Amino acid sequence: MQPQAHPASYYAATVNDVTDFAPLRGEQNADVCVIGAGFTGISTALHLAERGYNVHVVEANRVGWGASGRNGGQIIGGISGEKNLAKHLGKDAHHVLRELRWAGHGIIRERVQTYGIKCDLKFGYLDVAIKERHIRDFETDFERLKKDDFPYEVRMLSRDETQEAIGTSAYIGALLNMGNGHLHPLNMCVGEARAAESLGATIYEQSPVLNIEKDSRPRVVTQNGSVTADAVVIAGNAYHTLEKKLRGIMFPVNSFIIATEPLSEDMVRTVNPKDLAVCDPNFVLEYFRLSADKRLLFGGRCNYFGRDPEVIKKNLRPRLLKVYPQLANVGIDYAWGGTIGVPINRVPQLGRVSPTVFYCQGYSGHGVNVTHLAGTIIADAIAGTVERFDMFANLKPFIVPGAYVFSKPMVALGMLYYRIKDRL
Repeated sequence: MQPQAHPASYYAATVNDVTDFAPLRGEQNADVCVIGAGFTGISTALHLAERGYNVHVVEANRVGWGASGRNGGQIIGGISGEKNLAKHLGKDAHHVLRELRWAGHGIIRERVQTYGIKCDLKFGYLDVAIKERHIRDFETDFERLKKDDFPYEVRMLSRDETQEAIGTSAYIGALLNMGNGHLHPLNMCVGEARAAESLGATIYEQSPVLNIEKDSRPRVVTQNGSVTADAVVIAGNAYHTLEKKLRGIMFPVNSFIIATEPLSEDMVRTVNPKDLAVCDPNFVLEYFRLSADKRLLFGGRCNYFGRDPEVIKKNLRPRLLKVYPQLANVGIDYAWGGTIGVPINRVPQLGRVSPTVFYCQGYSGHGVNVTHLAGTIIADAIAGTVERFDMFANLKPFIVPGAYVFSKPMVALGMLYYRIKDRL
């Protein structure tokens, strides 16, 4: 694997700080070595650096190169696969999940404030309904949030109120949640990396890992160097294929985004005057929001495995125009994609491949929030507090035979299945 620069995207074009950390060279020692400089790896490194650990982060490409630097930028509450996790937790499920659902949000808020990270952080989010069953699900969520004394505004919107809020008649209602929000994910990830660096963490870019030697003090090996540490954290998510024990326990699912040219003030007032992030509840979903410079960022999952911007535009522009036909004459300036990890049971995967080698992956589209929670859980486990880590680690992942070799046709079949299910 040859190191790569950031793929062309709106985020790469507007990043505040282009990182240029030196590649790993020579024999290094650390308390903890983290493989991967996306949200999971950087969040973990920052948590550990704040606690005084000597942390080295080894990244194959650039900080935020994977899905962390090119996702929808939506901060969504909750943990994917909650029903399966709740069954595993038993009678304590409600109390535990109530705490976990929003923990990542708190970490993001605190880090933006503490480290002065400029990432266009805003709050305000709509879950939009396409079918009556979605309305029923949202009403259940609404009642739960009220029961849990949720500290931010949350309310159900009628069809008319939804149309007034986001300028489209495509939806029959919505759940407004002012605790969720949106940000520029690459700026957030790079800002956290700089914060970790300021606390003594060492970050290496352009350093693909070739091997992990799982001794009592594991050793992470690259072409021109190595890091020997007391613990290693594998944080590559859908982009990690080195560790055989992690193959076949989740599927790589692609999601794509287009960014329009900047919208006029008059158009913003008719499209999204309250600057909300929006997402529908389908598996083959669509999501959108405004950027800080008032472009509409519109994303969705589709059965495509390439990177050609013109193909991405061809797939997503018709879907955008179904929601906003008034944007027919608006140009598309950027189109890009990324890969997310989706476990069969949808539950995030935290565990070990050896006593001193941890892994964390599989957020099913909730990564901005849950990666920040996962970082503190992994840091706790390395420090010796394993209760929250064990909640996830003891729920064994479902392994699909042949999933690693045949992932693309399996994902294509899965997309077809869920597309049919979404229509029911």
